[in-house]
Amino acid sequence: MLGAQRIDGKKVEIRVWAPRARRLRAVLADSSEVAVMTGAAGLFKAVVPASSGSGYLLALDDHKPVPDPVSRFLPEGVHGPTEVMDPDAWEWHDSGWRGLPRTEYIIYELHIGTFTPAGTFDATVDKLPYLKSLGITVIELMPVSAFPGERNWGYDGVSLYAVQAGYGGPAGLKRLVDAAHQAGLAVILDVVYNHFGNEGNYLRLFGPYFTDRYRTPWGDAVNYDQPGCEHVRRFIVENALYWIREYHLDGLRLDAVQTIHDDSPRHIVAEIRDEVEALAHNLGREVCMIAETDENDARYTRPGSGGYGIDAVWSDDFHHAFHAFLTGENKGYYQDFGSPKQIARALNEGFVFQGEHFGFWNGPRGGSAAEMTLPEHVICLQNHDQVGNRATGERLNHLVPPARLYAPAAFLLLAPHTPLIFMGQEYDEPAPFQFFTSYSDPALQEAVRKGRREEFKDFGWEEVPDPQDPATFRRSKLNWDLAMDAHNPMAEWYRSLIALRKRLVVPGSRTCRAEWHADGVLTMQVPAEGPRLFVAATLEPSAAQPSLEKYLPLGGDWGQALSREAGGFAVEVWERST
Repeated sequence: MLGAQRIDGKKVEIRVWAPRARRLRAVLADSSEVAVMTGAAGLFKAVVPASSGSGYLLALDDHKPVPDPVSRFLPEGVHGPTEVMDPDAWEWHDSGWRGLPRTEYIIYELHIGTFTPAGTFDATVDKLPYLKSLGITVIELMPVSAFPGERNWGYDGVSLYAVQAGYGGPAGLKRLVDAAHQAGLAVILDVVYNHFGNEGNYLRLFGPYFTDRYRTPWGDAVNYDQPGCEHVRRFIVENALYWIREYHLDGLRLDAVQTIHDDSPRHIVAEIRDEVEALAHNLGREVCMIAETDENDARYTRPGSGGYGIDAVWSDDFHHAFHAFLTGENKGYYQDFGSPKQIARALNEGFVFQGEHFGFWNGPRGGSAAEMTLPEHVICLQNHDQVGNRATGERLNHLVPPARLYAPAAFLLLAPHTPLIFMGQEYDEPAPFQFFTSYSDPALQEAVRKGRREEFKDFGWEEVPDPQDPATFRRSKLNWDLAMDAHNPMAEWYRSLIALRKRLVVPGSRTCRAEWHADGVLTMQVPAEGPRLFVAATLEPSAAQPSLEKYLPLGGDWGQALSREAGGFAVEVWERST
């Protein structure tokens, strides 16, 4: 790996790929000593007098000194010196941990900065007993790579290998993963390989990390198939391996892979997956790879030729179908949703759109989901995008009466798919989750404000909080007094559903049969044949509620396991004993 590697207690070798530099010097922060780096073919190296905790910057030609592109830690932020770290210094306590089978995944997505009042890894450790008692099996961390300032979602990271200092740095992340494993919880991490942030991004000084052949919503694309790409590809692949190897993470979620442009014979997503799988095999651990994409394309999970072999994809259609039906919203990408029959199709097949015309795209969207298993679809009712990418960050419980949310939760958590919960969803968190930044560049600050307003023109949302205002960040923090309320009815419902899922859904055949009935009832049996579990819910208010028991499948001895009735809505969960 590039970057700083300890030789002994007094010497460190620094290796840097910088084909655009004529000369390169390492500037030691604690002594002002300058070491001239030597090398060929764009690879520079030098042995310098340093040890763990020492800092250095890199001076390319006549440019001001900047951090190493492969920095494990940037304690003074993305413009400050790289700190030398000993990756073997941490004493792990998870030697018996081998990961979780993907069939057991119940994912809880959280943002370190807003999950707790302190907004740190250590503060998150204190909440692990809560997540364990809820029934969660996997924690998904939004990106933790170093970003500019103190407040950010993490998708504007500019130093892929450095762990954000404000969260607790490398040691804090290792404490969190170690503690989670000891509690029986897996930890996966969002990683961003489609673009880099702007402020603090010095990669262009070093080499051809970007290409203008393609564009992404955030600017030039990462160079995966143009001259010099072999080194860029290695930089990215090594980063994926780094999180698994050095931080014992249980998996990665690849952000917005539809914006990763690569015409190479072997797509970078497939290369990452293959190398991560090989490392996991060597380590004897279960490691999961999940891709976020809106393409509805089975090639991501397809193994072998023509596919990338990813374990699962974020599958948006379940969310969009339920959200549009519950809220009545019909703008932006919600314009193509709203029919309750789409909810049933998402449950039965995973994708709603499988090549049909998609008005928001003004063209066809997706392909057949027939070759995908339902657990390969990660589904949700809320996530950071669907909440935070609303103008004011409203959660679903802000948009519809809480009484309407019991039934969607039952379908989410009892479906054979892989469920994801967004932090606070389980107890109807009243705080929004808004978009926040803390850039120091005034031009970038204004560009982000303008970009947010432009982003919402298709939805007609006019009120857009200032991402740079610290209050926007503070408003987004969870209210733990509510989370710890033992009498919260939604939290009690989620715990009961998760417990039932672990007992009846996880060990069974992962198929289902869902149907929308003319009287406003949605039903789902799991598995599709010989069901052990049956869910029936009224999704439309009615003065005279239909009897849900009449929808039970024929055969077997059925008993009611769970039920909720509130505000003119009802949901019942039945279990077959024979």
